[in-house]
Amino acid sequence: MLVCSLAALVAANAVVEVKELVNEVNPDGFQSRLILDDGTAASASGDVHGNIDGVFEWVSPEGVHVRVNYKADENGYQPQSDLLPTPPPIPDAILKAIAYIQANPSKN
Repeated sequence: MLVCSLAALVAANAVVEVKELVNEVNPDGFQSRLILDDGTAASASGDVHGNIDGVFEWVSPEGVHVRVNYKADENGYQPQSDLLPTPPPIPDAILKAIAYIQANPSKN
């Protein structure tokens, strides 16, 4: 699916050549890799249990190199990248309230 997404991205842009394309399906899993001459790349490997480790990357229109590593397993899709949004820190008042509640459990 990732390879199809990247192929669609390529089709929407200027002519880009495929430098490497690997799609191997084995009894114990799979390997896929796509490398384009514009710096776009994707690779993934998976096992018979449905666990997948992969990475995809490209250069944004602003010239920023974007790279996303991911794992997909029984815990769901888990992307990692410096460019992904993160939640704000928990306010001190909330942390203090949680500590108070933990230190003073309900008597019920």
